[in-house]
Amino acid sequence: MRYSDFTKRIGGDSVDAWQVLYKGLERQQAGEDVIVLALGDPDFDTPQPIIDATFNSLNNGDTHYGDVSGDIELRDIIANWHTKTTGLAVNNKQVVVMNGAQCALYATAQCLLGPGDEIIIPEPMYTTYDAVFNSTGAKIVRIPMRPDNGFQVMPEDIAAAITSKTRAILLNSPNNPSGAIFPRQTMEAVAKLCIEHDLWLISDEVYSTLTYEQAHFSPCSLRGMAERTVTINSLSKSHAMTGWRVGWAVCPEELAVHLANVALCMLFGNPVFIQAAAKVALTQALPELELMKQTYKHRRDTLYALLKDVEGLEVHLPEAGMFLMLDIRSTGLSSQAFATILLDKFDVATLPCGAFGPSVEGYVRLSLSVPVETLVKAGRQIDDCMKYVLSSSDAQQNEPHLELLS
Repeated sequence: MRYSDFTKRIGGDSVDAWQVLYKGLERQQAGEDVIVLALGDPDFDTPQPIIDATFNSLNNGDTHYGDVSGDIELRDIIANWHTKTTGLAVNNKQVVVMNGAQCALYATAQCLLGPGDEIIIPEPMYTTYDAVFNSTGAKIVRIPMRPDNGFQVMPEDIAAAITSKTRAILLNSPNNPSGAIFPRQTMEAVAKLCIEHDLWLISDEVYSTLTYEQAHFSPCSLRGMAERTVTINSLSKSHAMTGWRVGWAVCPEELAVHLANVALCMLFGNPVFIQAAAKVALTQALPELELMKQTYKHRRDTLYALLKDVEGLEVHLPEAGMFLMLDIRSTGLSSQAFATILLDKFDVATLPCGAFGPSVEGYVRLSLSVPVETLVKAGRQIDDCMKYVLSSSDAQQNEPHLELLS
């Protein structure tokens, strides 16, 4: 049977990176002592008041269709939260609630881009971006962010990539997988480019509240950017609500109408009882949120201290988020090859970073979403793996099927 070209555009190499995760999960579910550090799913429970709100909503009969754009009270709450956290005053007509930030990003892509258009995205970039923007027929123009520069985006690199076909720029700050935060001066420079060339800016800010030493800055608040910025956010990581699928886009009112039309034909709105939970998440004081943030920071610092002196290993200290990246280029192995050895011989599943873009081929990403004791154990096994691949026995000869860095 034949399929549309769309199916080709939403596949690709980024899908292959998850095979290490799937294999690790299979072994773990079979009862093997495998540590899975490949998935960014918080190991915390959703705070109880949020869960209680869901039960209350269900018991009140909130099991019918809701507003396609999102419950108006929730959109008011999100608008107020956005105003408070970014400094840009918005109203509920500028908010569209979606089934997670992923849906919000997909809907945005469909509304802003088409065949022949170009979107500039600094990489490393989140693995789903490829499929999301390829689905529109647009071309992704990648701008490498360099490890020796702390994975900061250089506005001059973006400027050099702008052509007559460019329609948008996407910035993901705090960045996944690097955890880098782009400072205000970078945002100002990118905003200037957007205004000069009449471009949209898509700002993926799902890690905006999980910052450590440095605060996040949202570019939507800059002069001239309110009418051309789409801010994507969610409750998944900040509130340990990945499975609840609550995300949103804040944007100009005209675009919000188009996003609602996408929601109409794809989602027909979020469940009302889930939106009741989101209202509590964004309005109640929840001490669990700060505890989660400090726990991630403690895990980050502990694992960094454990690995920073491992021979042949370079560890990137993230400024935000729940991941830590390891530079394993000294081994001569590709990301996928190293991750395969680490899982097969040392029982630790990581995510090969080649899927995030060429700039981080030779890196693997570790999730901080396991207890610190488990991270310490994993750190020791990573140390053992590095000794193995760097030893005179030469892991490359023992594993002839594995891909080397080119």
